[in-house]
Amino acid sequence: MSLIDLVVENIIKIPLESTDKPDVLRELVQVLKDAGEITDFDTALAAVQDREDKQSTGLTDGIAVPHAKTPAVTSLKLALGISPEGIDFDSMDKQPSKLFFLLLAAPGMSGPHVEALAEIAKLARSKAFCKALVNAENAKEVVELLTGD
Repeated sequence: MSLIDLVVENIIKIPLESTDKPDVLRELVQVLKDAGEITDFDTALAAVQDREDKQSTGLTDGIAVPHAKTPAVTSLKLALGISPEGIDFDSMDKQPSKLFFLLLAAPGMSGPHVEALAEIAKLARSKAFCKALVNAENAKEVVELLTGD
């Protein structure tokens, strides 16, 4: 399954209401709960927070990819959050993150998880594309940008 296959409007939050890292994680897990994509909010959030406590998933150029394995999902799940102003996410380049790709995978499910991380890394190489995502007006526009529809 391609990352693009997971992109639908109800898993996109634009703009994020959060202003700090813990709230971003909570807000994105809530997006998945509201979309009916996870079975247990607390278990999913704890998994993401535990992973984040080990090492920040704030990359460079305004991108963060919080991710975890959790029994709260049975297949790969994605939530996408956008904060045009940026949020401090302890990123590698010390710059605020604006694009947040939250990935959850079931325990023992490494193939699709790793493939999705690779797809996000590939997307992130295009600064123009990332800027277009950050400047999107709504979830529908984000879906169109990511899927080419």
